[in-house]
Amino acid sequence: MSFASHYSYWATIVLMIAGLYVVIARGNLVKKLIGLGIFQTSVYLLYVAPGKLIGGTAPIIAEGYRTYSNPLPHVLILTAIVVGVATLALGLALVVRIREAYDTIEEDEILRLDDEDGS
Repeated sequence: MSFASHYSYWATIVLMIAGLYVVIARGNLVKKLIGLGIFQTSVYLLYVAPGKLIGGTAPIIAEGYRTYSNPLPHVLILTAIVVGVATLALGLALVVRIREAYDTIEEDEILRLDDEDGS
């Protein structure tokens, strides 16, 4: 097993780490949403990569074909993409409302303003 034979898994790992880092390390709410989008993309890649077999054909039974690709991961990822876009839209709408309420989208400033109001 070499690096080149599993490049899609390495790309998935790099995207997951990058997305998780952005979510944890950044205080800007829009940047956190971008990090979540990167992380979601890595999950899509994780599911789609094993679904395609080299030399595989569509799962239509015909003479001369022995290897078939599984279409189920691709169909599930289409659904996941739609849900991801809807989640991102909701997150952006919440960021707009937070910006209207606090006049900032930086997490530490929002927490500081909440502490000042609570004490």
